[in-house]
Amino acid sequence: MKDISGLIEKTVTGLGYEFVDFERAGRGLLRVFIDAPAGVGVEDCAAVSHQLSRLFAVEGIDYDRLEISSPGLDRTLKKTADFERFAGREIKVRLRVPRAGQRNFVGRIVSVSGDKLTLDADGLAIEMEVSGIDRANLIPEI
Repeated sequence: MKDISGLIEKTVTGLGYEFVDFERAGRGLLRVFIDAPAGVGVEDCAAVSHQLSRLFAVEGIDYDRLEISSPGLDRTLKKTADFERFAGREIKVRLRVPRAGQRNFVGRIVSVSGDKLTLDADGLAIEMEVSGIDRANLIPEI
């Protein structure tokens, strides 16, 4: 199996966008999430879709439908760089392994250093490893 994630990331970043994530869904749907400092519009999604469609044809990647989307207000955070970029923002975190009997945390990102993330959860500093996070999402600021 080809490194689809690597191919998508190289293509998306080459077009000047940030590759956030991708997922395969039912009925052959391949969904790709992109972002940009100024946000993502319909034209951006169309440009990425066009380029990825060509890439997938050349590389022989099987899919029925391709969907390009922004990550949304509750964007998923996966990489250390994601946590650094959104320092100061409030997030929801789910750990892979419970810590003191708790897996879910909500707090503001205080700092990121190497693989260590520090959250401020109601005045309590909670340190965790980014590699130990199962899922993390921004909490929308409205």
